[in-house]
Amino acid sequence: MAADLEVVNLFIIAGGTLAIPILAFVASFLLWPSALIKVYYWYWRRTLGLQVRYADCGGYRFCYACRGKPGMRPSILMLHGFSAHKDTWLSVVKYLPKHLHIVCVDMPGHEGTTRTNTEDYSIQGQVKRIHQFVETIRLNRKPFHVVGTSMGGNVAGVYAACYQKEICSMTLICPDGIRHPCETKFDNHLQDLEHSNYTLNIPLIPTTPEEMEDMFRLCSHVRFKIPQQILQGLVDVRQPHNTFYEKVFMEIVGEPSRYALQEHLHLITAPLQVIWGKKDQVVDVSGAAVIAEVLPGCRVDLLENCGHSVVMERPCRTAKLILEFIILQQDTRGGTKKSY
Repeated sequence: MAADLEVVNLFIIAGGTLAIPILAFVASFLLWPSALIKVYYWYWRRTLGLQVRYADCGGYRFCYACRGKPGMRPSILMLHGFSAHKDTWLSVVKYLPKHLHIVCVDMPGHEGTTRTNTEDYSIQGQVKRIHQFVETIRLNRKPFHVVGTSMGGNVAGVYAACYQKEICSMTLICPDGIRHPCETKFDNHLQDLEHSNYTLNIPLIPTTPEEMEDMFRLCSHVRFKIPQQILQGLVDVRQPHNTFYEKVFMEIVGEPSRYALQEHLHLITAPLQVIWGKKDQVVDVSGAAVIAEVLPGCRVDLLENCGHSVVMERPCRTAKLILEFIILQQDTRGGTKKSY
């Protein structure tokens, strides 16, 4: 979701940042929008100094992008949301110091990470796979900071509960997995889906440009005027993966996963930061109060005029809040102020 919104942002500024002949750009825009989208992601990873790497473990391959090296400061592991990918975080990484060690991984089955028909894509199943990834690249040689948004926030929270010693601090951005007291527009869609025995289209899995536009309206409070060619390109990029997305969706809305984060909150011991858009129509902002009630020491940052796609709508503010929180936790533990 946020990854698709990021594409829109990239197109908006593309004309002034890419040294591509105007004619070639226009031709690509009109004829091969899906290919152009991939070029944009490649360009921005390169511009931001992110390198794409692979980690293999027992026949399973993880794809991730990273920048910087482990040092005195905690590494940052970033977990994206449902049907997105590692490039979701590009807009946030842009505003983080280049010397920080940042790891953005494709979640199980997503983008470049191995996808199998027998994989467990429940929240607990994804937590186990992410732990396998962390051990494979030896990220847990020292405690690290984990950031997760939406589905990735659910996974990050359960991970912190299950592997307490590995996490020094954490940030959850509009995480699902919480019994929020107020219903959202998406909750109403979900009820309709359940009543239809899931025969209706899933709003988060668009199959037409019109449905893609509807998903943008659902996930973002900011309204974008998106050309038809871009909408079609986004649909084309996602179309081959829709069967997989349906499988994952059914897993994460099922009983074992739907409220996994809330059921594990009492086990979280690491300092916690919660960031939420006040206009979230997917996972209601009232979930922040639910988390704060269980973990009263957590920090809650609510963003005005912002929806579910926080990392796209408020990337600079998000990066600043995460960095401030990490610095605060480091200062609290170390007793000295560190320069970032």
